[in-house]
Amino acid sequence: MERSLTMELVRVTEAAALASARWMGRGKKEEADDAATTAMRNEFNSIPMQGTVVIGEGEMDEAPMLYIGEKLGTGHGPGVDVAVDPLEGTNIVAAGSWNALAVIAIADEGNLLHAPDMYMDKIAVGPEAVGKVDINASVTENLKAVAKAKNKDVCDVVATVLNRERHQHIIDEIRAAGARIKLINDGDVAAAINTAFENTGVDILFGIGGAPEGVIAAVALKCLGGELQGKLIPSNDEEIERCHKMGIEVNKVLKMEDLVKGDDCIFAATGVTDGELLKGVQFKGSHGTTQSVVMRAKTGTVRFIDGRHYLTRKPNLVL
Repeated sequence: MERSLTMELVRVTEAAALASARWMGRGKKEEADDAATTAMRNEFNSIPMQGTVVIGEGEMDEAPMLYIGEKLGTGHGPGVDVAVDPLEGTNIVAAGSWNALAVIAIADEGNLLHAPDMYMDKIAVGPEAVGKVDINASVTENLKAVAKAKNKDVCDVVATVLNRERHQHIIDEIRAAGARIKLINDGDVAAAINTAFENTGVDILFGIGGAPEGVIAAVALKCLGGELQGKLIPSNDEEIERCHKMGIEVNKVLKMEDLVKGDDCIFAATGVTDGELLKGVQFKGSHGTTQSVVMRAKTGTVRFIDGRHYLTRKPNLVL
């Protein structure tokens, strides 16, 4: 991959964030997602790359744009796998809540797991705890391992968990172990990334979320030196068959090299709503402001970018 792609991708996430942020708090998640997707696709057309969407908005017959298999870029430049989530947190934006992101992850062609749209059990940690956790170990054992790795007591560890009924046993065990919990309603990509930044106050992510989001989060954590482990959880025979076609055993633990191969990948995200890591979009009359993060695994570079964007016109929102 070319170094120039790192900054090019930020323009894409900025455009998606600015478009979807217009819908914040309006209760219309599909409109917000459509706005982000349209803006992201339009911006991709100017990027010098030969991209193929491996994680997108659905199959070709299910999604009007950014579908799996779609070609992105000018058709010149490096061949790359592209994983996109134009609006990671559609419900978040609809409610005007925290941690919605516009997200892109890319890697050299053939290096991203083509994760099917099913559930994945996940555990994620930052650099200090790499190699110390095990998705097959108990919640308590992993909490103790993270506490030891980060030189803190278990009672000072903060675990992030999606607030779902299926996670009640995880929540109960975290509390019994004496650790603290940050429950989130949506947005486990942001939650996984937050484990790698000390200023977010998050130490570990537990629980079941989307498999495509797991691959996207793994790209970010690879850039940051963190770790994500996952296990696909098919819910029916069709999903089991998809796993078999991918050559993945249902109970196999997917490590970082399974999720994103090679030594290079790029991750970019722009805040749509405010979060622990990034501020959301703000509109200030003739211009809008964004905050983004972009990172590359090969160089270990992490950049935070504040953007100021002139707004040529206000969109016609149909409410």
